[in-house]
Order: sequence, then structure tokens, then C-alpha cells
Amino acid sequence: MDQLFYLKECSSTNDEVSKFLLYENSDFIGVSTFNQTKGRGQYGNTWAAAAGKNVAYTLAVKAQNVLLSDFIFNYYTAVVIRDYLANLTDNPVKIKWPNDMILKNKKIVGILIEKKKINQNNYFIIGAGFNVLQEDFDEISHAGSLLTQTGQIFDLEDFVFNLHGHLSEKLKNIPSEQDIIDQFNLHLYRKDEISVFEIGKERQNGIIRNADEKGELWIELEKDGLKPFYHKEIKLLY
Repeated sequence: MDQLFYLKECSSTNDEVSKFLLYENSDFIGVSTFNQTKGRGQYGNTWAAAAGKNVAYTLAVKAQNVLLSDFIFNYYTAVVIRDYLANLTDNPVKIKWPNDMILKNKKIVGILIEKKKINQNNYFIIGAGFNVLQEDFDEISHAGSLLTQTGQIFDLEDFVFNLHGHLSEKLKNIPSEQDIIDQFNLHLYRKDEISVFEIGKERQNGIIRNADEKGELWIELEKDGLKPFYHKEIKLLY
């Protein structure tokens, strides 16, 4: 079953989605709101969004339907969302490892994927915050929205309805792991470009070479050569 539910307001769509997983055939259940009050990001970070300007969306996918490792599933989700945004805006959207969306050097989407057991079934809980119509991000210099980056105004209801359909369809027809890795690397933000990274308290120039099947990012550093990193071990400054 593929359904999408709308909440006028909630603290976190990732927390609310479990209330809708009531049936045995709840395979692709989506929950959205345009007013999320306590959104969560990666590793306990918060995700703030202006009410009525942005979309908070969560899709629950039965894990038994996904024959991918957690890392590759994370990559595929990023690729599918990237494709949706690129087609929608007719712009080259990039994936900032592991799964932020970048449009014209600004972050427009943050994704948080959790794995939970609900009603005796294991689910991937895909949560994503989309900056759609917000114009002012205060002191968050690296944040932007579809409006600030393209000048395009999108109807939030149409946006989330079409997003849900796109994601659900793509997750029913998953390509090979190698195809997913190739697509992820094809759209990887700042791949093969000189960038500045922060490792601990030290800054160093380096070049992103590729992301691998273990979820690691390989970076060729100015001082240390080619090395793999997991998320939070290194920070890309942009």
C-alpha cells in the first residue's frame, strides 16, 4: 500500500509516521507537514524550518522490500531525491556526502534515515526537510531554498504529492548496487575539485575522489595523501 498523510503541524514527521503503520501491507507510507516544530538532522542535529514555507516529509519503507546494505540504501535515497529536484528545477543539483542536497552551493535539503522495528516489522524511516519557499536563513550562511536558488515558486502540496509518488515508485524498482554507487559519485558535490577540509582542529586542502560501498568518502589530502573517512570524521568547508 502506498499512501500519503498530511499533518497541519507536528514536532517531527519521523516520530509521527509510526502512528500510520497500522496495516500488514503498509509498504510505502508517507507523512508530511508544512509546520514541523522539532525536526531532527543527522547525529542529533536540529533542523529548523519556517512554518508554511518548507516541507518536512517522511517515508516509511518495509526493510524486507530492500535488498541493499544500509549504506547503499542511503546512497540510493539521495540519488532519487536529487533526481526529483533536478528534474523539477531544471538545475544541476549535487549530493554533499553522505546525503545533503546542494543547489548552487547552498544546502536545500537535509536527510535523516533511521531503521526502526514497528508492529513486528522493520522499516527504513526516510526523513527529509526541504527548503522550498523560505527566503531568510538568518546566520546559516550555507543554507538556501528552491526559491532563493532558482527564483521559482512551488506549490507545497503539489511538491510533496509528486515527491511521494516519485520516491515510492523508485523504491519499488531498485537498480544494482554498482549502478547506485556510480550515480551517487556522478553527482557528488565538489568531486575532483580542490576543497578545504577540517579534520579535528586542523584545516587542509584536499580533493574528493569517490564514495565507496562501505559508506566511506575517499579524499586525497595535501599532506596525508589518499584516505577514507566516515561521516563526522571530516568536515567539508563550503
